[in-house]
Amino acid sequence: MDWASSAQSPDLRKPLANFAQRENLVKVQQKALTSTDLIVEAVYEGGRNGNAGDDPLPKLMRVDAQGGFRYRGSVKSKLNLLVLTTSMNDPDWPDDLDPETGIFTYFGDNKKPGRDLHDTGRDGNLILKTIFEDSRAGSEGRSRVPPVFLFASAGVARDVRFLGLAVPGASDLDASEELVAIWRSIKGERFQNYRARFTVLDADRISRQWIDSIVDGVSNHQLAPKAWIAWRNTGRRKPLVAARTLEHRTQQEQLPHEKDGLAIVEAIRDHFRIRPHGFEHCAGALARLMVPNIAELDVTRPSRDGGRDGIGQLRIGTGPSGILVEFALEAKCYTPTTAVGVKDMSRLISRLRHRQFGIFVTTSYVGLQAYKEIKEDRHPILIIAAQDIVELLRRNGRGSLQSVQCWLNEEFPLDV
Repeated sequence: MDWASSAQSPDLRKPLANFAQRENLVKVQQKALTSTDLIVEAVYEGGRNGNAGDDPLPKLMRVDAQGGFRYRGSVKSKLNLLVLTTSMNDPDWPDDLDPETGIFTYFGDNKKPGRDLHDTGRDGNLILKTIFEDSRAGSEGRSRVPPVFLFASAGVARDVRFLGLAVPGASDLDASEELVAIWRSIKGERFQNYRARFTVLDADRISRQWIDSIVDGVSNHQLAPKAWIAWRNTGRRKPLVAARTLEHRTQQEQLPHEKDGLAIVEAIRDHFRIRPHGFEHCAGALARLMVPNIAELDVTRPSRDGGRDGIGQLRIGTGPSGILVEFALEAKCYTPTTAVGVKDMSRLISRLRHRQFGIFVTTSYVGLQAYKEIKEDRHPILIIAAQDIVELLRRNGRGSLQSVQCWLNEEFPLDV
């Protein structure tokens, strides 16, 4: 998913004594866990014994060694510190950090049917409910919200990567969108879980002294980052944003690599193998998932498409003040070894009229030369490649092959 962009992002990673630099990442060794600061994007080493004791967070944050929700304090009285952990690779519950907006999406811990929304083993959903309610209750409520520290698996043993210091909600979201109970089903059994949105604050370093004061029960919030203090006092959120420096995505970044993702894309290609023009309707549905404010989208007839597989209008604003911006859609149901080339992309670009933008959807990837041209010439084209398709479906409750096949059969039946 990519707009043409040439913005630069700041480098927030700074070397520090006792830290080892490798491939531009700060890496904190196990022996330094109890004394180190937290640095955004730094990796904190765990043990290598192959058991739960390898987890670095008990030493680093003085919390438990298990679960996505870890904390100090009491859930029913007062939480002093909250740690949220994620593997970032659960297809059914796709936690996600958007570095360009600073918004972190996190799913609660009611992930199987048979329990009430808040009746979970570690009270994770009850914690989410409480802190989001408190965050909307003025300065007094915000004073009850604990600092929220985000960690993700680093992909090696039990090492973790620090994503940042977060607060509930986002300044550009309605309160009803910040914490939402969503329905899911497994084998016909329905249940609810929370989808929470946090803002990662503009704080690239968290002092060990502040963390230790919280752990010792004498929370000295004067040691906290300025952005957290400002939110606590005023409710204003200053996100940590990182504009993209990458001019184009590589083939590897546009294609899924894990088995489940590959199977999802292959299922889509198989479904439209005998009628490739049917993929244009699927591409339109994927575009709506990507851009929810699409007001109208008409898939053109194959013999009269004028070089466009669809034309539509995007609504910007609401009510009488809203405006409609036209766009053109192009869809290519290609195999993973077939790149979208310059000719494919030029076909769409040449038919974009003044003040129009384009959406290009492919089950493959955009080749290097074509990608470079749209970036260098700053063509307003949104690219939805194979990996983007997988992520879009997962974010909308279709993370398994079975659920995707069901969606294809229901929305795009072969007899239509």
